[in-house]
Amino acid sequence: MARAPHADQEAPALVARRVHIQGIVQGVGFRPFVYRLASAHHLAGWVRNDESGVDIHVEGRPECIESFQAAITAEAPSAAHIARQTSCAAALEGLTGFVIRDSERRERPTTALSPDLPVCAACLNEMQDPAARRFRYPYINCTECGPRYSILTALPYDRPNTTMRGWPMCEYCQAQYEDPNDRRFHAQPIACPHCGPRYSMRSGSAVTWGHDAVSAAALLLRDGAIVAVKSLGGYHLACDGRNAESVQALRERKFRKERPFAIMIPGVAAARELVVLSDEAETLLTSAQRPIVLAPARIALPGVAPDNDELGVMLPYTPLQHLLFAAGAPGTLVMTSANRSSEPIAYADPDASERLAGIADAFLIGERPIARRVDDSVARAGPFGGMILRRARGYAPDVVATLPCKRPVLAVGADLKNAVALVIDGQAFVSQHIGDLEHYQSLEAFRQTIEDLCSMYDVVPVELLVVHDAHPEYQSTAHASALPGEKLAVQHHRAHVASVLAERGALDTDVLGVAFDGTGYGDDGTIWGGEFFTGSVRCGFQRVASLREALLPGGDSAARFPVQAAAGFLDQLNSSVDFTTPPFCFPQRYRKALQLVRKRVRLFPTTSVGRLFDTAAALLGFTRAVTFEGQAAMWLEHLSGGSAQVAAYPFPLRDGRLDFRPLLESMIADRLRGRSEAEIARAFHESIASGISIVAGGFTQVPLVLSGGVFQNALLLELMQAAFGARAWTNEKVPPNDGGICLGQAALAAVAVAP
Repeated sequence: MARAPHADQEAPALVARRVHIQGIVQGVGFRPFVYRLASAHHLAGWVRNDESGVDIHVEGRPECIESFQAAITAEAPSAAHIARQTSCAAALEGLTGFVIRDSERRERPTTALSPDLPVCAACLNEMQDPAARRFRYPYINCTECGPRYSILTALPYDRPNTTMRGWPMCEYCQAQYEDPNDRRFHAQPIACPHCGPRYSMRSGSAVTWGHDAVSAAALLLRDGAIVAVKSLGGYHLACDGRNAESVQALRERKFRKERPFAIMIPGVAAARELVVLSDEAETLLTSAQRPIVLAPARIALPGVAPDNDELGVMLPYTPLQHLLFAAGAPGTLVMTSANRSSEPIAYADPDASERLAGIADAFLIGERPIARRVDDSVARAGPFGGMILRRARGYAPDVVATLPCKRPVLAVGADLKNAVALVIDGQAFVSQHIGDLEHYQSLEAFRQTIEDLCSMYDVVPVELLVVHDAHPEYQSTAHASALPGEKLAVQHHRAHVASVLAERGALDTDVLGVAFDGTGYGDDGTIWGGEFFTGSVRCGFQRVASLREALLPGGDSAARFPVQAAAGFLDQLNSSVDFTTPPFCFPQRYRKALQLVRKRVRLFPTTSVGRLFDTAAALLGFTRAVTFEGQAAMWLEHLSGGSAQVAAYPFPLRDGRLDFRPLLESMIADRLRGRSEAEIARAFHESIASGISIVAGGFTQVPLVLSGGVFQNALLLELMQAAFGARAWTNEKVPPNDGGICLGQAALAAVAVAP
């Protein structure tokens, strides 16, 4: 039994501690969480945002403070990510009660930014309640959900630093904002129909507001119209995915010939009707990032994903999208980025109205401005776990690696699938997907993204170490050269390998790195793309093997015409086959390309595995031009799905080069004797895996790192997993394609300038 203290016994000694939290702790309800936690542990003090995270001062009994600090990590909000918690003794201030103080900023910001979050279940239930103030309100949110990165204009994350600053809170919202027991306690984007932004639907000269606008848009979609819908990070173009005429009209207006469209469905059950959803794929689909998830299709939706056995599906993540489905919009909605093919997504209202005129029949427009364009992310569940193919909404601009560098580093990536990285205080922030810089609008978006990130973190350009691809003619290289600050060029394929190691924090680990892609500027000025390296990020990578060199006629245009690329590979064979006759039926472009090869005119040496895939696709029937990057290789992968496992063709290593000639000669012989195209395609994939295994056989004591666009191929990854298991490392936090190049550039630069 506890005994009461004597009257002269001293009260328990009180102490004070200063606690600092770093990571994704702003914009995720962390200060309200700390407030409630401190109150539950009977502590006095305060919490505030600062330039590097969350700053906390607590006073109370030592054991209460100890349990409070343990609970911070154990019970943190689901959207938060604590990278580091530090604390030290502090002076007692004699405080009573616990408060949330105004944010303080004294130095350059280093805190991580929260990505946008999907609407939570509590807000969805409230939005569907006719008695609730926010019934059918498309901007409903709380500390657990809603916009973050897409509305933030400056740090720290407070309402005046967001695009909600133009809507003062009404008394009702203000009371919730100040109530520690309310889930909207310090929710910065809080709003309601009485004080917040609204949506309108514009069709011709007619304008409809409020829920009537949502209902009108749903009706138009049911009737086959194409509607531009403003979302979190930009506009979508939406239409009925089961209406083939609407889908075809969208393709024609958008100039999107064959690249697959994504489908939005109202829930997981609807997704299972469209695709084969593994447990891993469902986890991705329902995650807080809400990406588009690629999965095997159960049904064919004409025009949605031509010549493709996969569909990209995603769940609604904004209140408006849920309201559209509830209002009767088709349950299988095409939701694609609102742009013409290859342009960046439209996100500013005037620009959207201008650029989407002639594409959209109507516009569903929200009043809240978008601070920056953020596309939907794309991911796939694979043999090595979830793989990000396009990193944007839900992921960006999260920290993906910690690097040994105090100096600010800007890595500008490559020209295809561009993303940039900014390293602040050793934290590598990778931007959202930007796109292909050969297009003017994408190049402008690239420049804006760099300015945006540098401005957010108060980086003075002259302080930067600017890292770029070694290709002297890249647009990204030209822009880097025009920036102030020190410059560093990094070879493309070494950056691919380094990106995997940076994610894992394995900068000192010796590996065998394999970088397979379509194109990258090599040390010798030729086009690389089938490279093997040994070494580490810290000590550098040495090229130890590659694909045998072929001659690429016409340069970059060969990437658009598989038969043109094939000419440079097939000319090396000891073959008298006329590939313009059946069963190959190459068009006249092949003859013209072959003339260039034999006359030694406009030829570019290459070791590109991507172009080898194009050659194999051409031999099996893909003889037309590609309409998007990687199309022929995707076609070949899907063709191979019709075959069981078969033996590989010979793909020998000779003098450090994987010799493609026996491989292609075997494919040609099989095609001439009538073997099924699916079996030949499967044997080709087995051969690529076999070639990697041959080289890896000489380096059995080190991990095998796989990166580059070729390793988006699910079948090839399955073969790698079967052959190497956990020894093989792949990208997890950034894409294996050129969207991850910037991280590898940043890692190699960081060790180059580290003490």
